[in-house]
Amino acid sequence: MPELPEVETVRQTLRQFLLLEKIINIDVYYDRIIDGDVEEFKTIVTNQRIMEIDRLGKYLIFILESDSFVSHLRMEGKYHILDSYEAIPKHTHVVFYLESGKKLCYIDTRKFGRMKIVNRDHYLEQAPLNKLGKEPFHITSEELYTAFKKSTLPVKMILLDQSVMSGIGNIYANEICFELKIDPRTKANRLSKKRVDELRLISIDVMQKAIAQGGTTIHSFDSNGIHGLFQVQLSVHTKKECPVCHHEVRKIMLNQRGTYFCPHCQKRRY
Repeated sequence: MPELPEVETVRQTLRQFLLLEKIINIDVYYDRIIDGDVEEFKTIVTNQRIMEIDRLGKYLIFILESDSFVSHLRMEGKYHILDSYEAIPKHTHVVFYLESGKKLCYIDTRKFGRMKIVNRDHYLEQAPLNKLGKEPFHITSEELYTAFKKSTLPVKMILLDQSVMSGIGNIYANEICFELKIDPRTKANRLSKKRVDELRLISIDVMQKAIAQGGTTIHSFDSNGIHGLFQVQLSVHTKKECPVCHHEVRKIMLNQRGTYFCPHCQKRRY
């Protein structure tokens, strides 16, 4: 699933091609991608220019002249920008035809992605964005500690809870726990305020490094040929050997998520 760095890479890439482009027509081939009435979505979005592309957590926000729409890529959603003469790729479910002649295609093999009209000026106050926590860059140590101290869930599950801190998914949660040197199964309320602040700072560092390198290419994430590069720096996710102590990396399932950690370096607090 694309996480914050991947979605930020998509945002930055799309901005280079789409700002001030006018959407002159839309084809929707799979109605469930649109959260709400499909014809209403097409009517609202058509004949508006793309003024900006924002992001919160794993969500893209296309800001138009009068309205906006949110796009969530979910598991394998991606955007491709094509010239007018290029064929629409397989698994394309929405096509935005642009005034320049180019086409913005939303492609999603598993059809899990969603788009929804939101208020242009108050989209952060509307669902689904109003249910998200702050990103690692903006949450305070006190806010994060408050969430941790009242939870008995594993640390990794709190990292994955988008209502606590948005943008972190399975890959980066594994990496953050490794950098913190803590077993991902450790109960969240066992962490001291100091350790929670360390986790916050590590989360920021991991996200910033991943954004700088274009995110992590796992499975099918890409954006018009822009592929994530951060996988070359992953320490434990999908790895066999710990890069620090060279002990075997262990894989377990934690709440049905593949969880990689080094039992030697990452200590568990019960």
